[in-house]
Amino acid sequence: MRVLVTGGAGYIGSHTLLELMAQGHAVCVFDNYANANPKVLDRVRGLSNGDLFDVRGDVRDRAALDAVFADFRPDAVVHFAGLKAVGESEEKPLDYYAVNVSGTLTLLRAMDQAGCKRIIFSSSATVYGAPDYLPYDEAHPTRPTSVYGRTKRIAEELLTDWANTGTGKSAVLLRYFNPVGAHQSGAIGEAPDDIPNNLMPFIAQVAIGKRDVLEVFGEDYDTPDGTGLRDYIHVVDLARAHVAALDFAARQQGARPFNIGTGQSYSVRQMVTAFQKESGVTIPTRVAPRRAGDIAAMQANPARANTELGWKAEHALDDMVASAWRWQSRNPDGYDGD
Repeated sequence: MRVLVTGGAGYIGSHTLLELMAQGHAVCVFDNYANANPKVLDRVRGLSNGDLFDVRGDVRDRAALDAVFADFRPDAVVHFAGLKAVGESEEKPLDYYAVNVSGTLTLLRAMDQAGCKRIIFSSSATVYGAPDYLPYDEAHPTRPTSVYGRTKRIAEELLTDWANTGTGKSAVLLRYFNPVGAHQSGAIGEAPDDIPNNLMPFIAQVAIGKRDVLEVFGEDYDTPDGTGLRDYIHVVDLARAHVAALDFAARQQGARPFNIGTGQSYSVRQMVTAFQKESGVTIPTRVAPRRAGDIAAMQANPARANTELGWKAEHALDDMVASAWRWQSRNPDGYDGD
């Protein structure tokens, strides 16, 4: 299959490229590199012993999208391109709506023009909001508490309406929980351009001395140790879910959401302890106020993905932490060390 991967140079996108190429798919990356480094694509080529196409472009640019659809002629799209920080979304809501919603709309128009009918969407468990019950299943009401979550929910609704308009259209909505870890080679991983917005890369940067202290945003949640509980999933497991979703989209019509998580949750304090054990480095912490839009606990019920996609997370917490430390310790400056 020929697969256009928007945002394919990013953290999750780059790992997904490897999994797609391993299964024999031809891939083309479409990325503006706002949150990514183009050097990652050279590492993907080296790890895969293969080649891929890459085009610099923004999903809000219809002319650029039309050009890449005409040149590459994809059978399907994996849509990662978007802004993704909960805290930042509260400060810059218009940017998040412009990229995550308008960008998705522009992409779908380009797909219609080109006759491309399959899309795998990088969604988020933040669409659920505060839980009525845990673990979340796909029937749980969607009441996101952040701007970021609302843009993902609106994009899901847009994709669902699009998929219901014509024969053969398929949209698979992958609701990620918390991706962590890195490729086993240590050659690709999460490399934030600025201060990390996610827990694991921040812990890793403290461990190598790039940051002085980890801020723990709130220790008064209704959880066993007062810190937030999250369902962490290894990025390679997440990448493999996209390959399974492509196979599903090829045989199904309409839109279908799936939770992509492990069904197990860990607190901030537990993640710090696990990382200290793996790295042998003490991680200084400092309690800070809760972040706007955060909730106490998230946990997936991945049964639908297990059954319908034939996918299941395989990596345990020690694999997640070990791979993250391997990546960070070998690449203290991310891809800028090349």
